[in-house]
Parts: sequence; structure tokens; C-alpha cells
Amino acid sequence: MSYTQNFLGAAYPIHSLTEKLTEKKPPTGVDLYSRFALAGALCCSITHGAMTPIDVVKTRIQLDPAKYSGGVIGTFRQIISQEGAGALLTGAGPTFAGYFLQGGFKFGGYELFKKLIVENLGMETAQQNRMSVYLAASALAEFFADIALCPLEATRIRLVSQPEFASGLIGGFGRIFREEGFGAFYAGFGPILFKQVPYNMAKFSTMEIVLESALRFAGKTKHDLSPNEATVYNLGSGLMAGFAAAIISQPADTLLSKINKNKALPGETTAGRLIKYSRELGMVGLFTGLTTRLIMVGTITALQFGIYGEIKNALGATNSTEISKAK
Repeated sequence: MSYTQNFLGAAYPIHSLTEKLTEKKPPTGVDLYSRFALAGALCCSITHGAMTPIDVVKTRIQLDPAKYSGGVIGTFRQIISQEGAGALLTGAGPTFAGYFLQGGFKFGGYELFKKLIVENLGMETAQQNRMSVYLAASALAEFFADIALCPLEATRIRLVSQPEFASGLIGGFGRIFREEGFGAFYAGFGPILFKQVPYNMAKFSTMEIVLESALRFAGKTKHDLSPNEATVYNLGSGLMAGFAAAIISQPADTLLSKINKNKALPGETTAGRLIKYSRELGMVGLFTGLTTRLIMVGTITALQFGIYGEIKNALGATNSTEISKAK
């Protein structure tokens, strides 16, 4: 067994001293990383599913800013008055299913790739270059997560942008497959990578660095914290991570919504569509809906790291690879 497998203490979220004193022999190998994946799947599906109404509003504003020009509150009211409150749950099915799969690959993959990178570099080198480790591990994890997410995200956006398209996940998924073929599910794969990879890199690296900086500023180590203090640190660091990730990935999020709203014209490539929409929208247009997305992503990310820590602890998966200097 390697030294990293024997090393206890997660880089994030924090686990308290009480948890350390009462822990049993930790799981390893496939058992350990399946627990990380399950914790990630649950935290992502729960948080993204709960934020479906805000995501509906954000997507409508991005796709038709002329129609939905009343801001976040005004768009909420407009959708409810014209379509009923149920319209705010449009796309909930693909959102829950898609982010369950993506969350498993995202969080489980991050833990796995971080471990592999640290073992190849060595602990001392990894600690000295920990930002590079965080960025590389999160980018690799997100690539595989997006392969799982893309078909369900395409279905979600089609349902939100065209409410009459189908009545739910199965109907929407089936209609896209029948009418446009399997390739239509991955028409937005390039844009989703362009959006999600920088998003995930910013999310995990910011979380790690903010958490480390906050602990060092407070003059504490992770093991000094009570369970309640650990939760506060996780939520606060997660909120900052969410803000950074939302700003960095906003242009790609807007382009992804545009790509998935309508079919491509004959002979039109994904790259050509991205260039066309970028020119049409301009810099200001690419950041349409940023306020809504800051609220949504900031809240989601904070809750994800908070929930992830709790589920990891409940599953006994507290022995991920640690390279933070705030131990």
C-alpha cells in the first residue's frame, strides 16, 4: 500500500477532530472511490435539481432577452403568469439524472486524478505545485463527466427553450434521437467542454486555495475545527469558488444555450455556429444572465461542498489525498 493510501485527511471538505478520533479503518481502492463518486453524484443531483426554477429563468433570459427583459424577479413572474408555476420545473428530470452522473465523475474523478498525480510527482513536489495539481485533476475529471452529462443537458435545454417539444425527460430524449440522431446529443459537446472544464478548474482550485488561506489566516488546522465550524468553512469557501467559476464560464454557458436551442443549418459546423453566435451577441450579450447565474452557481457550489463533506463522512470516505499546507 502506498504512502498516499496511508495518509489520512481530506483536502476538502474538512473533517473534524472528533471524526478523526472515532474513525475506523478507512476504505481503499475501488471501495473508496465509489464512495467519493456516490457522494458527488448525490450532492450534485440534489443541488442542481433544487435550483431548477432559477436555471429555467436563467436559460430563458439567455435565449430570449428581448422577451424576458424584466430581470430575475420579473422573469419569474412572467413565466408563472403566462405558463403557470409548473413551468419553473421544466427540465427537472434531465437535470437530476444528468447531474447525478456528472457529479459522480466530477467529484470521484477529481479525487482519483489528484491521487494519481500526487503519486507520480511525489508529495513534496505536489505540495510545492499544488495549484497545478488541482487544475489538472479537475480538468481531467470534468472531461469524463461531460461525456455523461452532454446528452441530458441537450435534452434539458431543448425542454426549457421549447416547452411544447416534449412532456419530460424520456419524451424529449426519444424525440431528439428519432428526429436528429444520436449525434444531436453531442452537438454541444465542444461548447460544454469550453464551459465546464474552466468552470470545474476554477471551482475546485478556488475551493482548495480559499479554504487553505482561511485556515491559515485563522491560525487553525483542519483537525482543530468542530463539525459546525468545518461546515461553515466548507460553505464559505464553496461560495467563493462558485462565484469564480460562474464568471469564468458565463460566455460559454450562454453559447451552449444558443447551440442547443435550435437545430444546426445544413452544412453548419459547431465551430461555425459558435463564431456566429459570438459575433451576434457581442461581449455584453455573452454575459447576459450573469446575475442570475452568480446566485445559482454560488449557492449550488457552496451547498455541494457542504453536502459532499457530510455524505463523505457518513460513508467513511475521509481519506482522500491531502496536499494542502493547512493540515
